[in-house]
Amino acid sequence: MSTDPAELARLDVVGGLLADRLGEPAWREARAELIAGGKSNLTFRLTSAAGTVVLRRPPTGSILPKAHDMGREARVQQALADTDVPVAPVLLAHDEGATGFPFYVMAQVEGHVVRDELPTGFADDEDSRRSLTNALVDTLARLHAVDPAAVGLTDYGRPEGFAGRQVRLWTRQWEQARTTDVPVVDELGASLARRVPEDGGASIVHGDYRLDNVVMDTGDPGRVAAVLDWELSTLGDPLTDLGLLLFYWRAPGDRRMSLIPHLTADAGFPDRRHVRERYAATAGRDLRDLAFHEALAHFKFAAITQGIAARVAAGAMAGQDFGDLTDEVARTAEDGLDILREGT
Repeated sequence: MSTDPAELARLDVVGGLLADRLGEPAWREARAELIAGGKSNLTFRLTSAAGTVVLRRPPTGSILPKAHDMGREARVQQALADTDVPVAPVLLAHDEGATGFPFYVMAQVEGHVVRDELPTGFADDEDSRRSLTNALVDTLARLHAVDPAAVGLTDYGRPEGFAGRQVRLWTRQWEQARTTDVPVVDELGASLARRVPEDGGASIVHGDYRLDNVVMDTGDPGRVAAVLDWELSTLGDPLTDLGLLLFYWRAPGDRRMSLIPHLTADAGFPDRRHVRERYAATAGRDLRDLAFHEALAHFKFAAITQGIAARVAAGAMAGQDFGDLTDEVARTAEDGLDILREGT
C-alpha cells in the first residue's frame, strides 16, 4: 500500500479539480505533504505556485461505520462560516466518484496549532496562557450557542437520547476495533450505560474539541483563528465537548499518554477547575452531569486508541506508527472509572 502523499491525495485528479474551481492552472502542478499528527482522517498540505490549501480524506483500508464522513465535515464548516465560530473556508468538496474516496479542500488558516510545545515567544507568560485558555473555552461556548436551525443544521443529528446513543455507539466501536479482551474497558462501558443522564439540552457539538484541533492567532494568544477537525460533529449534549476537552487538558500528576500532549501540565496552564468554571460562566450551563461526560470521554478515547492501533497494524495510516498502545487503552478506561466513582 502506497505511502506517497501525492498518490494518497490523488493529486493527479485533485489538482485539476482545484485548477478548475479556483481558476488557477498552477494547481495542476501541486505538491502534497502529509501533515504530521493525523491519527484518524488523513490531512495533507497541498502547495503550488498559486498558494497553499489543506485536503482531508479518510484513512486507507476498511473503516468503522459512521466514521470519517468528509461530507459532514465540509457541511458544518460551510454552515458556520457566517457565525462568530471561526472555521476554515471550504474550497472544494467531492464524493468518492472522482478519486475513489470522499474528500474536501479548505483554505489554510495562518496561525499556531499548539500540540507538544509552545512556539518560541508565543503565550510565554502566565497571563497569556490564561488568555489562550479562556479563548479556547469561550469559542466552545460560542459554538454551543449557535442555533442549528439558523444555520441550516436542524437535520445534522438527533439530540434526543444523545448520551445513551453515544454509549451504545462507542461500545460498538470498541467491540469492532478491539483485538484482545480488555475487561476494564467493558466495565467502563457497562457503568456508563447504567448512569446515562437525562437530556441536557441540544447544540452543535464538535466531538473532538481540544487545543491541538484549533489554530491560534500568532499575534494574539487570546484569539482562536479557526476550529479544525469536525469529523465527529453532530447535534447533541454540549457537555460531551466539555468532558472531552477536560480529558485532553492534562494536569500535573496525570499519567503521561503517548497520544496526548502533556503541554497544559508542563507549561503551567490554568487547571481543569478554571476550565470548568470559565465554561459554566460563559455558557451559563448546569454542570451537574459533567462526571458522566468526562468518563464517557475516557471510554471514547479508549475505543479511538484501539482503532488507531488496529489501523497502524493494517498499514492504513500512511506509514505512521504510534508504538504499542495496549496499556494506554486500559489506563484510559481505569481513569474513567475513577471519575465515575468520584462523581457518585
